[in-house]
Order: sequence, then C-alpha cells, then structure tokens
Amino acid sequence: MTRIVQSLSEISAQYDALFVDLWGCVHNGVKAFPEAVTALQDYRKSGGKVILVTNAPRTRHSVESHLEILEVPTDAWDAIATSGDSARTALYSGAVGRKVYFIGLEDDKRVFSPPEVLDNPVDVELTPLSEAEGIVCTGPFDPFADPAENRSDFLYAKQKGMKLICFNPDIVVDRGEKREWCAGALAELYTEMGGESLYFGKPHPPIYDLARMRLSALGCKTSNDRILAIGDGIQTDIAGAMGEDIDSLFITGGLAAEETKTSQQPDAQALDAFLQREMQAPTYAIGYLR
Repeated sequence: MTRIVQSLSEISAQYDALFVDLWGCVHNGVKAFPEAVTALQDYRKSGGKVILVTNAPRTRHSVESHLEILEVPTDAWDAIATSGDSARTALYSGAVGRKVYFIGLEDDKRVFSPPEVLDNPVDVELTPLSEAEGIVCTGPFDPFADPAENRSDFLYAKQKGMKLICFNPDIVVDRGEKREWCAGALAELYTEMGGESLYFGKPHPPIYDLARMRLSALGCKTSNDRILAIGDGIQTDIAGAMGEDIDSLFITGGLAAEETKTSQQPDAQALDAFLQREMQAPTYAIGYLR
C-alpha cells in the first residue's frame, strides 16, 4: 500500500542516495520549484547524495547549463545521469548503424559527439532517410504535432529493417502550462507499426546503470534498499524504480495531477484508483517535492 507523506524529510533518513527526476519534480521547464530545491539542499546537508536521473535527450553538461538558466543551484545535487548520455554510448557503439536519419530539434544535434567512456567509437554520419541504416530520435521535429505525421517515414524505415534509438522514453512533458510530445511517443508508434525501438532512459536499465556509476564515482557504494527514486512519471520513474527493486516517491502533482486530484496533496481514493489502473505501486506518494 502506497503511503502518502508530507515531506521528503519524513522518510529520507533511511536512504543514502536519491535518484531524482527533474521535469515535473524540480522544475517545470520554465522555472525551478523552490520547495523542491530546498528539500534536496537539506537532504545533502544531512550527508545524502543526489543523482539527477533525467530522460533529457542531451548530455549531462547541456542539462547542467539548462539548470543554471532555471536557477536550480548546484548545491541541490551531486551528479547527473541523462538518457542522452546513455543512448550516445549505444549510438557510438554502432547500435543502429553508421549512417543515421535524425528526428528532433536542431539544438539536439549536440548529441552527435562520442561519449568519453568509449575508446573506439564508430564514425556516425547524418544522412537522408533514403540513405540511412537506422534512426536517431531525440524528439519530434514539432513537439506539438501529432506523432502520426511520421507514419509514412516509419513505414519506409520498417520495411528497410531500420532500428530506432530513442533518446527520451517519455511520452509527454509539461512545459509550464503546455503539454509537448517527446521521443517516446514516436518510438511507441514505430514499435506499434512493427519497427524495433531501442530505449535508454527510464524505465529501462541502462540509465540506472549510469546513475549507479555516477553515484559510485562520488565514493558512495550502497545497496538498492538504501536508494530512493523520486519522479512524477508513473510508467517511467515509478515503473523503472520497481524494475530496479528500489523504493520510490511518486510526485502526484506532476503529470498525474488531474487523475490523482492533487492540489497540495493527492486525494487518497483517486490515487489508489490511478495506481490500480496503471498497475504500479510506489512506496510513497506526495503532492509536490518538498
């Protein structure tokens, strides 16, 4: 049974480290959430480690720069693990071939640089779809357009046996008051059409391996029962935590605010109905990280 808590400090003493989602928990894509920032700062002051585990399709350095713009201070976290970094390792290991067709925003082309962890990365070349061996997707060309607009390209790619590497398994995200499609929506469509999609962010194991590597680099070697995952994505953050056998704190005031009837805290009956429908069981729940 999921326990509704009033604050992170109510449960944090039993954990050595937090794996914290960013969008919907620490910020909304436009500005930081002050109470969430304070909660993480207080946790770190008590000796805990905070790893920001995000499905951002970018490098950790790019995410760090974005956090500075959003005024998330550096003393609220210790390290960053991104879906983008996890996927880059696979891309430059040749997971979808050397010639790739890119789907995403122009700024996201910054992912096309080999990660430091690879000694002999393959040469990756961006090409038109007609010349490609595989697809790299960091998100839609237009985050407000229907993902179905990609059907004709996906049909061609499927017939050619191309694999799609998904840099962000999230389906949607809320930027301020606007909901946008993410790469996960396109990868889901491609899979439904019979294509093969490769995922590297939450809820899939590679990003948790990267998060543990970041944690270990800080000198913190701890067991699963001493790690708490925090996030607002029921099928990403919470499903991923359950798959990794680590406890989780579900932020109900993010993507599921309406379904859980969250104002400051979730309605207990609405929360229970939502969790049963989603077939997930977070250890704890709270309206907003604080």
